[in-house]
Amino acid sequence: MPLCFNTAADYLEAARQMAVSGRLALARLLAEEAADRTSDPGEAARILREFPGPSLRQEN
Repeated sequence: MPLCFNTAADYLEAARQMAVSGRLALARLLAEEAADRTSDPGEAARILREFPGPSLRQEN
């Protein structure tokens, strides 16, 4: 079954799975996307605290 990413919770679950499997950079990127899709700033900050480190995004 293909994965669908429609909500912040989808991205957050994927981030947790990547962290467990040792893919920390991918986990951080997914967590950043989850935080961006969260309307509550406090919740967004909590998500990013769960996956510490600098942003790995490359913005154009």
